Amino acid sequence: MKISSAEFVMSNSDVAKCPKDKLPEYAFIGRSNVGKSSLINMLTSRKSLAKTSGRPGKTQLINHFIINKNWFLVDLPGYGYARVSKSAKKVFQKFITAYFAKRTQLVAAFVLVDCRHEPQKIDLEFMQWLGENQIPFSIVFTKADKLSKNKLPAHIEAYTNTMLEYWEEMPNYFITSSSSGLGKEEVLNYINDINNQLKTS
Repeated sequence: MKISSAEFVMSNSDVAKCPKDKLPEYAFIGRSNVGKSSLINMLTSRKSLAKTSGRPGKTQLINHFIINKNWFLVDLPGYGYARVSKSAKKVFQKFITAYFAKRTQLVAAFVLVDCRHEPQKIDLEFMQWLGENQIPFSIVFTKADKLSKNKLPAHIEAYTNTMLEYWEEMPNYFITSSSSGLGKEEVLNYINDINNQLKTS
């Protein structure tokens, strides 16, 4: 898929105020500082579509971007380690949960995890929650360029082994790097394939 247009539409914390269009939506979410904004900018070939920050937890609202006039990329707040109050985190969690529970336009989620780290409890629990609520998702391993070519496969294998302790099979996943563009074509083609299936169903 070639992205010819990518435009910011709106930010809000109320699912009821999200766009009324019936276009398919793909939500991107992950722990704070996982490289979500950089990944979104890489996928859309826009340097500053999503705001990047050295301070974790910058995204604090549901952000909708319309891509190629026919689908939405949704940037959701990161969870964990954000420098915000406990009460603010509860608000985030409330509207994130509401988004996944109520947003009928949602087609699939992309859960971002830093490939350099061991599986984090907060990520595993969130993916478990998605599974229990029958929300389709893929794992996006970020920052692959930070690992050597020898270490990367071992880290992915270790993550897979942990997932298989809870899942019958490893969920669909992508290995990406925002700096090199690794995984861009695979993620966009995946979305494009789903969009084409939706058109014919």
